[in-house]
Amino acid sequence: LTGPVHVNTKEDMGAHSDLIILWGANLASQPNTAPHLVAAKRRGAHVVAIDVRRTEAFEQSHESYLIRPGTDAALALALMHVIIGEGLHDPAFLSGHTTGFSELAAHVAQHSPEWAERETSVPAAAIRALARRYAATKKSMILIGGSSMHKSANGWQAGRAITCLPALTGALGQPGSGLGPRHAAASSGMGMGHLDGGDRRPATASGRPYMISEMSGILDDLDAGRIKVLLLFGTNMISSFADASRVSRALDRMDLVVSHDLFMQDTARHYADVVLPGTSWLEETGFKVTNTHLYLMDQMISARGEARSAIWVMDALAQRLGVEDVFPWKSTDDFLTAIFDHPALGHVTPDVLRAQDGRQTLAISHVAHPDLSFPTPSRKVEFFSERATQLGLPSLPVYEPIAEDAKREPERAARYPLLFRQGRTLTHFHAFYDQGRALPTLAKADPEPRLWINPADATARRIADGGSIRIFNDRGEMDARAQVTDRVPVGVVWMRDGWTGINTLTNGGRAVPDAAAKAFPGGQAAYEARVEVTPS
Repeated sequence: LTGPVHVNTKEDMGAHSDLIILWGANLASQPNTAPHLVAAKRRGAHVVAIDVRRTEAFEQSHESYLIRPGTDAALALALMHVIIGEGLHDPAFLSGHTTGFSELAAHVAQHSPEWAERETSVPAAAIRALARRYAATKKSMILIGGSSMHKSANGWQAGRAITCLPALTGALGQPGSGLGPRHAAASSGMGMGHLDGGDRRPATASGRPYMISEMSGILDDLDAGRIKVLLLFGTNMISSFADASRVSRALDRMDLVVSHDLFMQDTARHYADVVLPGTSWLEETGFKVTNTHLYLMDQMISARGEARSAIWVMDALAQRLGVEDVFPWKSTDDFLTAIFDHPALGHVTPDVLRAQDGRQTLAISHVAHPDLSFPTPSRKVEFFSERATQLGLPSLPVYEPIAEDAKREPERAARYPLLFRQGRTLTHFHAFYDQGRALPTLAKADPEPRLWINPADATARRIADGGSIRIFNDRGEMDARAQVTDRVPVGVVWMRDGWTGINTLTNGGRAVPDAAAKAFPGGQAAYEARVEVTPS
C-alpha cells in the first residue's frame, strides 16, 4: 500500500549500513543475518534493538528499547512527528518520489513523543534522540520483524508506519539504507516461473467465491460447515492457528481429515481420519531460494516405507478424481525447470545446477527499488493511499490499540492482567518435528514449555523460578514451567511458539478486512491474549 516492499540484502547491510534498527527482528528467526550484523558493527555501524522482550538481538545492540506489545505503530508515528516537526526530512526526495506528504505531516503532528511514551513505555527523550540519529544517518536500515509483529491485529499498520520512515529521510534505493532482510521478504528482481492455474478453476457448486487464504476466514468457513473434507499437507492446524479450541471443535465436525506429514503431530494424532507418511528433504529432489542464491537439493536416499511426496499424493488423487493437468510434467526435473524459468534464476535447469555444485547466484539487486519505482498506482511511495480506503483500511498509517488493551477492556485486563506474547528460539521453529519431541537433540535442548515472567510478577503470584505453573484465560489453559527473568517487562509474559495448548489462549481475531485479505492473501489472524498465571 505504501510502496517499499523489497529489501536490501544482508550482504549489503554488512558492507554499507551505518545505522541498523532491529525492530522486532529476532536473530533466532534469521540466524544467517547475524554474521553480517557483526561485520557492520566492526565497521562502526550503530545498532538499535526494539522489541517486547530482551532478545538475542539486544546483545548485539548499542542501545535497546523494550516496547509495550502492540504499540509499534505509535512509536513509528512519534518518530515521524519529530522528523517532520524538526525539518529533518528530505524535501527533494519527497517531492520527486512520494505523494501524500502534506496529509501525513498533518496526521503525525498530533502524535508527539510524550503521547507515544504513554502508549509504548519508551521515554520521550529516547524517541527524539532516535529520530534525530535516524534522520541524520543516510545509510540507515530498518529490519522489521517477520511474524512476531504481525501476530497483533494492528501489525499491518505498524509495518506500514515503519515503512514510511526511510521515505521521509530519502533512505531508499541506496546501498546500506531502506528496509533490511527479513523472513520471506524479497530482493528487487526476485521471482519464479508462474505455475498458478487459478484462472482455470471451475465455479464452485454453491456459487460462493473460493476461500480467501486468511486464518480467521478459513475458520469461519470451517465453523459454518462449508468445508467437508480437509487435506493437510505439512500443516498442524491445532498448533499454528490462533483460538485453537475453536479449531478443535471445527475439526471434530469434519467429514474427512487427511494429514500428510513427516512426523505425527497434534492435528494428525487427534483429528485425522487418514494419516499419510510424507518424505523428508533427503528423500525427494527440491530446492531452496534465499535473497541472493538458488540451491538444488537433490534426493540423497530412497523413500523409506510407504512415504510419498506431497506432489505424488496430489497427482495420484487428481488422476483418480479425473482432474487433468495437476502435474503435467514428465519428471521432477521438468517441474523444477518450469519453476526456474525466470530471469532472476537465469532460466537454469537442474542439470546445469548439478554441474555448478548445486547453486546459482541470483540476478537480483542487492539494493531494493534501485530505480525508485514502487508497486503503487502512482509508482511512488504513497503516504496517503486511496487504494487502502478501497480495501477497507485507513488512508494513512494509524495506531489503534490492540483489542485486549487495558484501556479498551479494563474488566478483562483486571481478570487477566498479563499480556501474553510468543516467538521463536534458535532450537525450534513453530511446532516442527512434533514440538521438537521427534528429535532427541531438540527435545533435550528445550524439554518443556517455559514461560518468561518478570520477577515482580512472579513474586506477586508466589511463583518460583522453574516452578510448575498454570497459564489460563476464558478461552483455554496450559501447563508450563516458570522462567523468572527481567528479559520481559512487568505485565508481559512470553513463550516460544508451537507448544501444545499455547493457541488455546489466543483470540484469532481478524487482522484485515476481507477485501484486503483477498488483495494480499496469506494474512494471519491475531495471536493476542491476556492471561493469568498461578502456581500449579
